[in-house]
Amino acid sequence: MLVEDNQFNAVIAQEELEDAIEGVTVEVAENGLIALEKLQHNDVDVILMDIQMPVMNGFEATQKIRAQDGDVSKTPIIAMTANVLKEEVDQCYEVGMNDFIGKPFDTNELIKKIHNLVKA
Repeated sequence: MLVEDNQFNAVIAQEELEDAIEGVTVEVAENGLIALEKLQHNDVDVILMDIQMPVMNGFEATQKIRAQDGDVSKTPIIAMTANVLKEEVDQCYEVGMNDFIGKPFDTNELIKKIHNLVKA
């Protein structure tokens, strides 16, 4: 699942992922609240979470996902942020994210991070 409020960024990321990973389906949510709603009805392997979004930001959404019952609370979450200051990166881990990548992201680096988090 890709949680991204900027439509242009979402389209680019979705296309990059679909080109790089054979057979992948990228579910897009425009903010954290929509992501939470979609997670009630969809199983996902990994969540790519923008940090700064309207309605519900990535930090709050991650905290709510981690507080849920069942397997959804264990879903790997990778922060996608243009702000890679140490304080923000630290906060990503504090709220329960598994990793982070700066924007604009390197597709190969992102694929490696996804692979490392979802391998069985």
